[in-house]
Amino acid sequence: VQLQASGGGLVQAGGSLRLSCTASGSISSLNNMRSNAMEWYRQAPGKQREWVARIFRTGPAEYADAVKDRFTISRDPDKNAAYLKMNVIYPEDTAVYYCHTMVFASPYWGQGTQVTVSS
Repeated sequence: VQLQASGGGLVQAGGSLRLSCTASGSISSLNNMRSNAMEWYRQAPGKQREWVARIFRTGPAEYADAVKDRFTISRDPDKNAAYLKMNVIYPEDTAVYYCHTMVFASPYWGQGTQVTVSS
């Protein structure tokens, strides 16, 4: 499975962005991926990568406290895609954002998309 993240860019504090993560690969891999959670992580300059949000095939999404009530994760199984809608963005949200999933018990990461927030 290959994950392609996109949608990052430069945004003013208080603005919004929508990140996308699109998966490609074999039919069996994509089918397995649909049964697993899709997640977003981020890594700010000089900091460790941190978990941001998670969405399962069913049930409620989960969020890190730092983004709760501002970010919304969603997925479209038919498009093999996951999204992260970022609202009321803060300068501390500046980071490279990565999508992540598991396929047949192996982790897969997208290449990352840069989000830069100007104050």
